Amino acid sequence: MEVHVFRLFSVGIEKGDRMMKYDFDQIIDRRGTSCLKYDFAVERGKREDVLLLWVADMDFQTAPQITEAIIKRAQHGVFGYTLIEDEWYDAYQNWWKTRHDFEIQEEWLIFCTGVVPAISSIVRKMTTPAEKVVVLTPVYNIFFNSIYNNGRNILESPLKYDGEGYAMDFEDLEAKLADPQTSLMILCNPQNPAGKIWDKETLAHVGELCAKYGVTVISDEIHCDLTDPGKEYVPFATASDTCRDISVTCIAPTKTFNIAGIQTAAIVVPDKFLRHKMWRGLNTDEVAEPNAFAVDAAIAAFTNGGEWLDSLRQYLYENKQYVRKFVSENIPDMKVVYSEATYLLWLDCSKITDNAKQLSAFIRKNTGLYMSPGLSYGKNGKAFIRLNIACPRSIVEEGMKRLAEGTTAFRKMNAEMVNIDNAAKKGDIDE
Repeated sequence: MEVHVFRLFSVGIEKGDRMMKYDFDQIIDRRGTSCLKYDFAVERGKREDVLLLWVADMDFQTAPQITEAIIKRAQHGVFGYTLIEDEWYDAYQNWWKTRHDFEIQEEWLIFCTGVVPAISSIVRKMTTPAEKVVVLTPVYNIFFNSIYNNGRNILESPLKYDGEGYAMDFEDLEAKLADPQTSLMILCNPQNPAGKIWDKETLAHVGELCAKYGVTVISDEIHCDLTDPGKEYVPFATASDTCRDISVTCIAPTKTFNIAGIQTAAIVVPDKFLRHKMWRGLNTDEVAEPNAFAVDAAIAAFTNGGEWLDSLRQYLYENKQYVRKFVSENIPDMKVVYSEATYLLWLDCSKITDNAKQLSAFIRKNTGLYMSPGLSYGKNGKAFIRLNIACPRSIVEEGMKRLAEGTTAFRKMNAEMVNIDNAAKKGDIDE
């Protein structure tokens, strides 16, 4: 695998009949950098040619404007305690106003070190032990950790799947919200792993139901900027006045710009009483202080990263289209669930097996392709696999070859087992 030399400044690169300012085809060797995505697999003895399309980070270098900001800060050489300056608030406010038509007041914003730390802190501060937290499954698996690790109980409200996409089951959701032990709901907007963009009417109805039963909503919107070109998401807080007043919105540049390791995020809390609780909770949990690079990286991302992001969104969309076409033509019994957001694809394997965890393990062992089994995202994810396509096209292409080879081998193995079973039942095999 070719490893290219790091380049700070972007250049125009010809890609067929289009020009790209940023080279997303460039392969970056991440091994040996204490990288969770790659070195985790190596440490656990995975095969040398393992192809890692699992954990949700990208294999692209971040926007060069962010890199430049980090280098400039590093060159100062003193890394003491850091303040949140006006530029940080301005960057968030301008980005959400311009990109998402959401006017965030400065006092609504609170810095935090990450979306997951914020969610865990909110769970601790807004619920008591043994209370229930509603999640719409399949959903980001770390939500489960934030709930279980704090001694609370998960209450799954399964999304309805019609073979094409997902919708909320409002009858089931209301029943779960009406439980006297339910005090909190975590919403993934847009949805991970399904890539669903919730419309305004759906979100407003969620707000009405939660308000009816006194349930606070945490809206995790970390994937909000990673929509397909021409597609926009609806911030939960903008769906209605009710949604605004009962919610805490978690936002960050980290997923969008591939800077998760910088640990920089924010929560948006319009209601002043709820905001005070959140501010006290984050400070008590010591997750409200930025490291030396967190502020500068966020400002650079939201101030100067728009062009890079738009190029990225187009590239990711083309990766999605490639996967959809390949699967349709080469693995017709597998389905890529329709999505309009995130760089994660949700593969419906129900016509192949009812145990996609077994299928993904088989593919990993026999081809080296490492994906995430759907059962990790809720009980109704058993027949699904999550695939990360945020990597150079050549890697995606190799991944698809391995997916097809592994699936074919899996089906052949199952067919042979069935034949052996049938022969045994007929008495053709001595036991």
